[in-house]
Amino acid sequence: MTAAALAGAQAAHAQGAQKFENLDRIDSLVAMTVGANLGEPGGPAAPVDRRLRLAACPTTPSVEGPVFGAAMVKCDALGWRIRVPLVGGSAAAASGPLPRTAASPQNRFARPAANAPREAVVRKGDPVQLMAGNAAFSVSRIMLADEDGALGDTIRVREDRKSAPIFAQVVEMGVVRIPGFNDF
Repeated sequence: MTAAALAGAQAAHAQGAQKFENLDRIDSLVAMTVGANLGEPGGPAAPVDRRLRLAACPTTPSVEGPVFGAAMVKCDALGWRIRVPLVGGSAAAASGPLPRTAASPQNRFARPAANAPREAVVRKGDPVQLMAGNAAFSVSRIMLADEDGALGDTIRVREDRKSAPIFAQVVEMGVVRIPGFNDF
């Protein structure tokens, strides 16, 4: 192979490699922002799921957090964002207590006793954060609740008045989760 052909093949390979966001770069950005490495208190709980195929951000993605036990990585230029769960600890504690779902994943779907009053934590018309994902990654979107719901209830949520409803389970105040995904 000639030197010109080799250089052309390398350039084409480099362009092909750049069509998706570098997930190692996202892992590094999160670790630098929260001040802790993977698995350390306050650091990312796991690397970003390598199956994700995010469009390559033309600028450096921004990282916000820690907020509610996670860092939010966003590419404003392209409109994508992902939530990276953090290990509970010193750096994550700066944002306040972890939500109940992060603090005790095995108890978050527990229903109250039959004789205990069930208080609605989501009201019809409230904006709610719809979550989907597992321990390695999660995605979220703001939706509107179509009905009231207490912890553990399955309610309808939708993006806007004209969109089709999605069924989601209430996991905490203002947060619903799509059933069928692995637990966090």
